[in-house]
Amino acid sequence: MEEEFKTVAQYADSVSAEIAAGMLRANGIPAGVFGGTSPYPSLNATINYVQVKVNAADYDAALSLLAASDKAE
Repeated sequence: MEEEFKTVAQYADSVSAEIAAGMLRANGIPAGVFGGTSPYPSLNATINYVQVKVNAADYDAALSLLAASDKAE
């Protein structure tokens, strides 16, 4: 049986995506970074190309952690 992955966040750069995925992993939620960035920085900001994905079963918990992290900043 295959796991279903859901996109929990999108970022314009891979560094931000890796930070978010690392925070999720540190809290026990397996997360992966998918996609890439364009060599044109202005294009990256418009396409939100780098995605953080989690297992469907972890989706709600991941959203909560990311929301709490955004509020802490």
